[in-house]
Amino acid sequence: MRGTPPASVDTALPRLLGTGSAAAMVISNMIGATIFGATGLMLGALGKPSLVIAAWCMGAAFAFAGALSYAELGINFPSSGGEFVYLTRAYGKAWGFMTGWMSFFAGFSAPIATNALIFAYYFARVFPISGGYSVTVGPAFFPLQFGPEQLTAATLIAASTLLNCFGLQRASRVQNALTLAKITIIIILIASGLLFGAGKWEHFHEAAPRTSVRPLPVDFLIQLLWVMVGYSGWNAATYVAEELRNPERTLPRALAMGTACVAVLYLGLNVVFLYAAPPSELLNVIAVGQVSVHYLFGDEVAAIFRVLMTISLMAAVNAMVTIGPRVYYAMALNGLFPSAAGKLHPKWRTPVVAILSQGACAILFTGTRIPNLLTYIGFSLTIFSVLAVTSVFVFRRRSGWRRLPALNFLYPLIPASYVVAGLAMIVWGILFQPWISLVAIGTIGAGAAVYRLAAHWRARSGTFAS
Repeated sequence: MRGTPPASVDTALPRLLGTGSAAAMVISNMIGATIFGATGLMLGALGKPSLVIAAWCMGAAFAFAGALSYAELGINFPSSGGEFVYLTRAYGKAWGFMTGWMSFFAGFSAPIATNALIFAYYFARVFPISGGYSVTVGPAFFPLQFGPEQLTAATLIAASTLLNCFGLQRASRVQNALTLAKITIIIILIASGLLFGAGKWEHFHEAAPRTSVRPLPVDFLIQLLWVMVGYSGWNAATYVAEELRNPERTLPRALAMGTACVAVLYLGLNVVFLYAAPPSELLNVIAVGQVSVHYLFGDEVAAIFRVLMTISLMAAVNAMVTIGPRVYYAMALNGLFPSAAGKLHPKWRTPVVAILSQGACAILFTGTRIPNLLTYIGFSLTIFSVLAVTSVFVFRRRSGWRRLPALNFLYPLIPASYVVAGLAMIVWGILFQPWISLVAIGTIGAGAAVYRLAAHWRARSGTFAS
């Protein structure tokens, strides 16, 4: 990769991952909290099950459009870092730093916290904690909460962080096992729910009273922002491209396989949720999976599925804990992050400082409420994924650029559709979720200030503060 320091024994990441492991990372990084909690909230905004299914189908199409665009970027830049690499090459180091900065907060630390919190809420229903207490502080529009769930979430994050410090192969084996368990659990839930569950297809023709006063087309667009949070992670394999065997072949296959698999599973889960219970019973319910299995199988079987769904959420946490530090590692090698993040442990060959820093930030995020986290994540990630997909148009004007055949189909329709949809979601996020959007914009602004200070420091000393 041009502009990157030559790899050495101390900085070169070994190429250990094949298509299966890379696709597993995509799947685990995508399947997380949103699919187990968004459907009920979407019913409150949209009212009709058919519109909820339509939103998830449209989200799948946009995710696949993004995955194809990232695959073309990945085969031209088979280096770890994802958007950091693409935006740096397209728009300059400042934009590369900004996407890396936001990846640290909104791309990985906040999603890790979100998934860990959902895990904690399911865990608390399986193993109730007696005498628990909760403290809420801060303004009403962005309160912070501390209690047993936050402690459980922090414990899971700490355990996964330590596991990833001790080598990629060990973490990858655990990840593959968790991913297999997750897919198996979801498939069993879908199959058993449709074949043996006490649901009714008539539920799809029923409607629930909308709890939103906004026009239906506006709410549909807003719900797409939540759906895209659910699908976020389709770009996961690009963050470990430098550790893939034959990345030119492995990366596109992993992105396509992972995204397609998750789209099918998501649609299947939503069908089961809506088949299980009347829309009025799911209206604005966050624990939609728990309610659905109760209606499908009764209390005893529902308790088993609560345990299984809890296990499945562990995979998403571990996947993001693995992937995120590779972004900070790539930034450090380019002089845009503290140099310690670019150093590998001499024995474990992992960026330990980057892993531990991310873990600490994710633990701090566990004090934020889940709806606020989801909005913050969706708004922030959409901005930079749109910029990354837009870079395809920039790079295709340059000589020597390798074009992905699948992206050439009806070009530029595929990347353009992603960009247009993303811009619309950003605008509606600002209009209808102003406080959370301002927090995200403030994080971006803080990153710009840090970059300017770092540039000033480098001008004086020739190094980034470490």
